[in-house]
Formats: sequence, structure tokens, C-alpha cells
Amino acid sequence: MDIQTKCVQAGYEPKNGEPRVLPLYQSTTYVYDTPEQLAKLFDLSEDGHIYTRISNPTVAGFEAKVNALEGGVGAVACSSGLAAETLAILNVCFAGDNIVSLATIYGGSFNLFNVTLRKYGIDTRFVSPKASYEEIAKVIDDKTKIIYCETLANPNMNIANFELLAKIAGDFGILFVVDNTLATPIICRPIEHGANVVVHSTTKYLDGHASCVGGIIVDGGNFNFKDNPRYPEFNTPDESYHGLIYTSVAPACFSTKARVQMMRDLGSCMSPFNAYLTNLGSETLHLRMKQHSDNALLCARALSKNPKIEWVKYSGLENDENYDLAQKYFSGGLNSGMVVFGIKGDREQVCTFMKALKLVKIVTHIADARTCVLHPATTTHRQLSSEELVACGISENLVRLSVGIENPYDIISDLEQALQAIY
Repeated sequence: MDIQTKCVQAGYEPKNGEPRVLPLYQSTTYVYDTPEQLAKLFDLSEDGHIYTRISNPTVAGFEAKVNALEGGVGAVACSSGLAAETLAILNVCFAGDNIVSLATIYGGSFNLFNVTLRKYGIDTRFVSPKASYEEIAKVIDDKTKIIYCETLANPNMNIANFELLAKIAGDFGILFVVDNTLATPIICRPIEHGANVVVHSTTKYLDGHASCVGGIIVDGGNFNFKDNPRYPEFNTPDESYHGLIYTSVAPACFSTKARVQMMRDLGSCMSPFNAYLTNLGSETLHLRMKQHSDNALLCARALSKNPKIEWVKYSGLENDENYDLAQKYFSGGLNSGMVVFGIKGDREQVCTFMKALKLVKIVTHIADARTCVLHPATTTHRQLSSEELVACGISENLVRLSVGIENPYDIISDLEQALQAIY
């Protein structure tokens, strides 16, 4: 099926006489006739649901849809995007291990990597998105478990160089994990470009309506864990799961371990109701992403011509530094709905502009149907030092604009009248 059809149809196939639309199974537990039947579920010898913390029919339908969209072999839905990141990391990392990550990542992810994970003995080595093979290779050692990036960096809007990062990961036998939240599988499918695991904050475009917090992990099934000395826990019996050796369930060994070991113990599961609503939202993902992208390009062009704007970053602009990477990795001429720009001046001018907006609202959220705006340096990245802000590519005058699906000229009109408030 084409990806447009997958948005509508994938994940749930009703049998004769069953509901046409994926039902909401708002239940914590499931009934079986015999203890032997339930035991087979624990052995993974039969499919079924044990407890909603581990799996649920509604959540499973949504997982199957996103898995189909990304081209994976298994998916695990989580309570938030950060929960998905954390679960994916803890699935392979222990105290003493480290991650190599591009520095230009979402502020919440940066804090997770730079502060919280360090408390548990997991180090993160940040590198520039423009770092060479040699520069990245220098920070890799035998304890490096993950190379991490965002397809489209939030809020810097750099596009990851998949070819370079996938080669490094492959050469060193390291898991390559990509956050594909802002591109979505409509625009980019990282597994096709060498990624091994994809994570999303489903709270954003996949939901599309700012109604449900959630996250998801998609297992590409294309990483060889077997006999890889970096990942011995995939090749030795898990005594907490009756001696299961995870490579025995390849190719979905990463997602299986994430579900039956990590989700079982950490409990950061997506609620059935959130899965139900997010699945409904994802049915129009292909339509919305085109409208978001078309509107964002018009806004970026209009902002580029405004004398009160110092610079604009949007990969759909031919003079943008990421334009060539977008042509290489993005599908259908789409570039997402995220635009960042710099106002001439300092925080005071940014504040004046934002307070003058009428249609466009100031919110922490991004990537839903409604246009919104934020000043990252004083909000999502407020905890970062001046040096860390520079490393993340965030300037004092940077404004993050999440372009919605309203009439684009109404959005542009509001931006322009708000810019007129700056003296």
C-alpha cells in the first residue's frame, strides 16, 4: 500500500462482523479459559494480551499503524516522547555506558541526556551536526551504545546527515537511533537511510490536535545484535523473563526486549484512550503534512522579505543551508511545518512581537493543526547555559514558528502586523 493508504487503513484489519473502526478497549486485563493458555503468552509462543501495561488491543492497533508507516518490524507505544527515548536508551545502556548525540536536539532531550542520565552513570558525548567522521569517531569507545540524532532538529531545524551517521554506526557496530517527530514518516523514513530504531513524540504531528501526550519506539529490525560484544544482554538468558535470549526472536529483538522487560518494569505505557485518539489523528497525517509544509514555505518566504527579520531557516528555501539534505532525504517536496527565524534586535523585540500576535498563540507545544510560536531561549531551553545554547544553535533572537493548517495568508497577515509593533 502507498503510505497515504497506510495512514487510513494500516494497523487494524476487522474480521467478519467486527467494528470497522479500531475500537477503544478500555480495560486493564484479559480473560483466558485455562492457565495453560495464559502461560503460552508469557512464553511468547502465542499472541495475546496479558495486561495493559505491556499491551492492549487499541494500543496494538496504533503501534501496528506507525510500524507500517516507518517500515519497521515492531513498535512499542509509550506514555510520552521522552518516555520513548528513555525506554529506548535503557533498553541497551547501563551505568558506565555512553551515547554520542548531535548537540542540536530538543531541550527536554538535552536535559535528559546531559543531566538525568548522567546521574545514573550514562554519559552523553555531544557533537556538532557538522562534525566530520573523524571528529565523531574520536568520542566513540567500547562503551558507546547509541548514536542519536533528530531527523529535523528542534528548534535549530538542521537536517541530520544520515549517510554519515549511518556509516559511522555501521563501521563501529553501534545502534543508530533517530527521533523522527518533526519530519514524520510522510516526509522522511529514517530506516530507509540506515537508522536502526526510530522514536517519536506522538504528541505532535501523529496526533495532530494537541489532545494526547504519547510516544512510540519503532524497531527497524536491521541491526545485528547476535554476538555483538557491545550488547551482551541480547545474547544471554534474561532470568527475569524465564531465560529468554532476545536474539532468538530476531528481527524484532529490540522491540521485544523493550516491551517484555523495560515496559514491564518501568510501566511508561500509552493509555488506550490516548492510542485511540492518536490513531484517529494519524489517519489524516498525509493530508495535514502537505498543508503544514505548503503553509510553512509561504510563511518562510514572506518572513524572508520582511525588513525586521534578520534571518530565516526553512529547508524548503533554496538558499537554506539544509536545502540539499532536504532534497536528498525528504519525500514529495515536503519540509514539515516548522520555521525558525531571527528578529532584528534582542529579547525585548522578540517579546514585543510575540505579545502583538493575535491568531498565532504562544504555547509550549508544536506540530498540531493550530499555528503557534515560542521563544526557546527563555522557555524550552531555559535551563541551558549560554555556551550550551550556542552548541544547540539557539540564539537570543530565535523564534520558533509551528505553522498550522489554517489559511496561510491569515497566518502571514498576523505575523506581519505583529512585526509592525517592533520599533
